[in-house]
Amino acid sequence: MKTALMVAEKPSLAQNLANILSNGKCSTNKGSNSACAVHEWNGTFKNEPVRFKMTSVCGHVMSLDFTGKYNNWDKVDPIELFTCPTEKKEAMPRLRIPAFLAQEGRGADYLILWLDCDKEGENICFEVMQCVVGYAKGDVFSPAVTYRARFSAITDKDIKAAMNSLVRPNENESRSVDARQELDLRIGCAFTRFQTKYFQGRYGDLDASLISYGPCQTPTLGFCVQRHDEIQTFKPETYWVLRVTATTTEGRELPLEWKRIRCFEKDIANMFVASIKEIKEAVAISVQAKEKVKSRPVALNTVELMRVASAGLGMGPHHAMQASLYYFI
Repeated sequence: MKTALMVAEKPSLAQNLANILSNGKCSTNKGSNSACAVHEWNGTFKNEPVRFKMTSVCGHVMSLDFTGKYNNWDKVDPIELFTCPTEKKEAMPRLRIPAFLAQEGRGADYLILWLDCDKEGENICFEVMQCVVGYAKGDVFSPAVTYRARFSAITDKDIKAAMNSLVRPNENESRSVDARQELDLRIGCAFTRFQTKYFQGRYGDLDASLISYGPCQTPTLGFCVQRHDEIQTFKPETYWVLRVTATTTEGRELPLEWKRIRCFEKDIANMFVASIKEIKEAVAISVQAKEKVKSRPVALNTVELMRVASAGLGMGPHHAMQASLYYFI
């Protein structure tokens, strides 16, 4: 019987996917790295019986860094960081993810990737493929061996539909992440080292030993400053709202909405109040009825997770991500 190795982005996601795809009939064993479980079941793939193995990574498998000597702040001019060599390193060495994937991929006939459907997920696809190459039976870079699942919600319908319409990993999107990582590393480290060394000792009230810089930090800081300025310069204005309640012949009270919503001039508001007080009866021109259906909530993406955590639980973004990371791992 042939074997298909499936890889998700997080252990909890791997478990949910395995339960859906196996119809709740998978067996689960702890992985050799103690962080990622392996879920197995028998099924059919490409019209032949297959033994499925579903496991996961824990985010990015590899990270980009400078080679050894360029990590020495005192011996390297920051300008050199724009042209010096870089290398890929294990993102979390203690989890031994590359070795774990190589072990689970040994002898696999197929590789099916269930990474998140964004550019970062696409990049992790190729990191997983690189870990399995040489261990799987076929060439993992061949379209006959490696497949990519596209899904937007963790529901039976979406997951099974994704399984029935597998595609190829997008190498161009993966390379765009490689480029972004290199730009972030070179620009962030070069400017961080330069301004940290430049400002240290120049200002007595500088309370940071590291003055960080990053391409993503500048626009984010701009948004924060802009919002802060808006709050500081905000001047409240008094306004008036017209609230009217009509009573039906059956004695039912109906609150009416003012189309103008609010008025910032008291005299005009009083004029409307005076004109309304003269009216003793009202006629309903039309009645509209709508039926609304509320569907079950889908899985949260990161942005929606932070919005819900903030609105419902009063949790800040950092606290929400820490809590969710602890749950997923």
